[in-house]
Amino acid sequence: MGYQYTAIGDSLTTGFGALPGNGFVPVYRRMAENSLGTTVSSLNLGINGLTTADLEYRIRTQSLYRKALQESELITLSVGGNDLIRAAKSAAQQGGSSRVLSAALQECKRNFAGIIGMIAEMKSRSREPYIIRIVGLYNPYPEYREATDWVLHFNRYVSQYRNSVCDYASIYHHFAGNEKALLSLDHLHPNGRGYSVIARQLHGLGYGRL
Repeated sequence: MGYQYTAIGDSLTTGFGALPGNGFVPVYRRMAENSLGTTVSSLNLGINGLTTADLEYRIRTQSLYRKALQESELITLSVGGNDLIRAAKSAAQQGGSSRVLSAALQECKRNFAGIIGMIAEMKSRSREPYIIRIVGLYNPYPEYREATDWVLHFNRYVSQYRNSVCDYASIYHHFAGNEKALLSLDHLHPNGRGYSVIARQLHGLGYGRL
């Protein structure tokens, strides 16, 4: 039998910051394979630096993404972190303007809604059971209160997409206060331990009707 797993998103999906094979995608794939008792083949379409706007555009225009998503029973999505990072840098250049962060958050939410909507539309014609798993955000700038607010707001928003096929892996509280242990030397991306936390949170959501 076997299942197809497609991972879409940013540098969390690529596993940036960890040794090869230690990102959350390969770790989660192995967990899924053990749990489901069958082969799980994976396709990693993660791209470092990807924003919600970038991912929305790729799904809307690129056949590689659309075909992979249509044919997959298991989909993970990690995106939004780069929207925050870009907005925080822009705000800092403007003296800490909260308007920049607020505008970026609203755009991020619109793009995210478009991403989920396109996936749902593509999968609406699928006869096979499938699941979507959203990876929540941790805060790469824990000392920056407005960034914390941004992340918590985004996480609350994406958690609303929970339904019978879609679920949300909350990782914020696992990273908060544990950044030194779970982030790599760049202080932005998870290390192997951090990615293992993400994989375990995804695995803990179960595998629905697969």
